[in-house]
Amino acid sequence: MNIYQITNEYQLLINQIIEAEGELSPEMDLALQINKSNLETKGINYAYVIKQLDVDCDAIDIEIKRLNGLKKIRQNASERLKSTISEAMMLFEVEKIETPLIKLSFRNSESVEITNENQLSDKFKVTKTMVTPDKVAIKAAIKNGELVEGATINYNKNLQIK
Repeated sequence: MNIYQITNEYQLLINQIIEAEGELSPEMDLALQINKSNLETKGINYAYVIKQLDVDCDAIDIEIKRLNGLKKIRQNASERLKSTISEAMMLFEVEKIETPLIKLSFRNSESVEITNENQLSDKFKVTKTMVTPDKVAIKAAIKNGELVEGATINYNKNLQIK
């Protein structure tokens, strides 16, 4: 019998006791005792399952933490290796390394560097929850020949591995 059935049976017994104006027949008394015993047994079994699930969740949390650590180690190693090959290629002025299976090359990119936010005109600021520089507008203005005090464009080379 599951807990739902035990609960329903118990509710039926209570209704019978109420209809009998509180008089317990020997059958009702026995049914109450059996019902209570079943509930205790089921409750203990549920508790064991709950405890096991909690232990499983703790083990999963530990494994997630371990895997995140392994991921971080590999990400750091990958970044160090990319930096090393990128620096070597720049030193030897090599723009591209290509084989049938892999290709290393540089992609040129630009980024706006805010050197002094206070010098920026209000037209180059965006208000969200706080005022921040509008880098898209600043970049467009500088590219159109406008002098924007407090900002410059940086030209970068980013290593691509395909």
